[in-house]
Amino acid sequence: MSESRPAGDVNAWALLNALPHPVVLVEGDDRIGAANNAAELFFQASVSVLKRHRLEDFIPFGSPLLSLMEQVRERGSAVAEYRVDVGTPRNGAERVVDIYASPVGDDQRSIVLLLQERTMTDKIDRQLTHRGAARSVTGLAAMLAHEIKNPLSGIRGAAQLLETSVENDDRALTRLIRDEADRIVKLVDRMEVFSDERPIEREPVNIHVVLDRVRGVARSGFARNIKIVDEYDPSLPPVYANHDQLVQVFLNLVKNAAEAIGNQPDGEIVLSTAFRPGVRLSVAGNSDKVSLPLEFCVRDNGGGVPPDMIPHLFDPFVTSKANGTGLGLALVAKIVGDHGGVIECESQGRKTVFRVLMPAFPSRSAPVKDQ
Repeated sequence: MSESRPAGDVNAWALLNALPHPVVLVEGDDRIGAANNAAELFFQASVSVLKRHRLEDFIPFGSPLLSLMEQVRERGSAVAEYRVDVGTPRNGAERVVDIYASPVGDDQRSIVLLLQERTMTDKIDRQLTHRGAARSVTGLAAMLAHEIKNPLSGIRGAAQLLETSVENDDRALTRLIRDEADRIVKLVDRMEVFSDERPIEREPVNIHVVLDRVRGVARSGFARNIKIVDEYDPSLPPVYANHDQLVQVFLNLVKNAAEAIGNQPDGEIVLSTAFRPGVRLSVAGNSDKVSLPLEFCVRDNGGGVPPDMIPHLFDPFVTSKANGTGLGLALVAKIVGDHGGVIECESQGRKTVFRVLMPAFPSRSAPVKDQ
């Protein structure tokens, strides 16, 4: 952005470059006149490249942003618009932003645009929704355990006794009663996990040990024919979590990825870890905002997730599997939420990413759980 820095105004441009949000100056002919560092990252182009193009070259055809700029020029005053998708194949399939547009200069034709991405805000909003859905299952699980499991035990016992006194042709029916009773009990057992309100026993955990264990289980079982790749950041600090519950989370995510790939010959699952500073979230029971700098991803090139399922993917009983219960991802969301973390799914074509953001251990002086 140094090419467009006005003489004698170094501090102003340094301030703009320090902003985390993209800022773009659009001239009267809709050509880009200047852009800060965040805008270069957002549009994935250097300022010198941006200045050779019109804004419409970097946004979707017929984008509302173009009509928004015309409103600013007609009114001669600032206009704001919320939740505008400016995503393109160049900068990502979906980039939802809030836009603040204001005229600058004497001719009122030049406009400065401030773009604020909605991604993290929406992630947190959806995460709170996932937690609320998990709490609703908590009450349902407690009720089912009491009202259903006890009668089912009697039904199963009666069917077992009846089996000894019926003809061979009828024993298939008594076995069907027993099998269906067992199936319902297993479903209720899975739901009872949601009603466990005991405090989580947390400690510093090496996430790479967790992921290696998950990978080992997957390779010896459900993902034996699928390539599993790791992209680890070896300098990552320990995560403040429960080791066994993290294994459960990522085993579930990797199993889902393997099922999405199926028998595709080029199927691949990528496990990655990274440090992403700057993400902070208020969580229940903590007056201070918790930093979530640790990012763990499970990426696959399977069939993807239908767009209409994305907002409800972590809700209980939501599934695209023919024989699925829809509790696996709901449980994952509950565990991540109980740890004060955030989980999000992004799916585009044959690329699906489950991204988990978690807090780091507050002190590096304690030994790291390594098992």
